[in-house]
Amino acid sequence: MGTMEAAASVKPWGQAFKDGLISGSIASAASTAVLSVRGEREADTPYAPTNATSQWVYGEQAAYHDEPSLRHTVIGYGIHHASVTLWAVIYEKWFGKHAERTDASSLGKATAGAAMIAAMACFVDYRLTPRRLRPGFEKRLSRASLFMTYASFGAGLLVRGLTTAGAGSRGNAASGADHRRG
Repeated sequence: MGTMEAAASVKPWGQAFKDGLISGSIASAASTAVLSVRGEREADTPYAPTNATSQWVYGEQAAYHDEPSLRHTVIGYGIHHASVTLWAVIYEKWFGKHAERTDASSLGKATAGAAMIAAMACFVDYRLTPRRLRPGFEKRLSRASLFMTYASFGAGLLVRGLTTAGAGSRGNAASGADHRRG
């Protein structure tokens, strides 16, 4: 891919931010659903993994809070949502346009990009981040559950683009057809 082609497949930051708010919300909801299901199965409470993230504010003891609460669940979810949205903006900047196209090559690039962003987020969360600022999921869930969580996050990144894939070309074709008739 040439420099011009690469530049054409990257969104401006403003658009990446707007789209990232949407794809981040979807990815956050998807990964939180997995966290809740896995938390219920492995920690006997769906709130444990989300509460664990509130360790950013309340220290390590927050990772072991099991009941829903404003202090732990809402704060934990807010931190998780903001973090996922940050990664979603990066995804949208570099890969979002590919998800909006209908050809197989673009879908492959969008899927690979989502997987790469999810893997990068996991690497940053567990290899580069100080313990207190890690998600805390690892204190309540198995590695398999962590994999499912990050995989659902990556899958969630794709949804916004896939639901708009081809919409622009259909709209342009319709307006072009109307223009020819007029």
